[in-house]
Amino acid sequence: MRRERFDKMNVVPFIDIVLVLLVIILATSTFVKNQTIKVDLPTASSKKSKEKKAVHIAIDKEGKYFYDKESLSLENIKTKLQKLDPKKDIISLHMDKASAFEYFVSIIDILKAKGFENISIVTQK
Repeated sequence: MRRERFDKMNVVPFIDIVLVLLVIILATSTFVKNQTIKVDLPTASSKKSKEKKAVHIAIDKEGKYFYDKESLSLENIKTKLQKLDPKKDIISLHMDKASAFEYFVSIIDILKAKGFENISIVTQK
């Protein structure tokens, strides 16, 4: 019986292992994305008197400011933001991608001056 030279490496088992690992990663990645557990929470008689308020500020491509879907000037938005609690209330910024950066900076300056801590910039995937 004659032995053959070892010129080539058989990569078929390696490909099988890689495909199995790929299937395992793809199967577990869908579970990592949805980490919330949906439960029906019970109600309590002693509810907090003041809840967090979510405020939506939007700027369109022409530079018009909207405060909770109401068109306002920058000064009116500034006065409305003074009435909010900077530590509790949540501000979400919606910007048009064609709008100028200076409109975004003007809103951020106001929020920074008031000391807001919960600011989210809404984007699209």
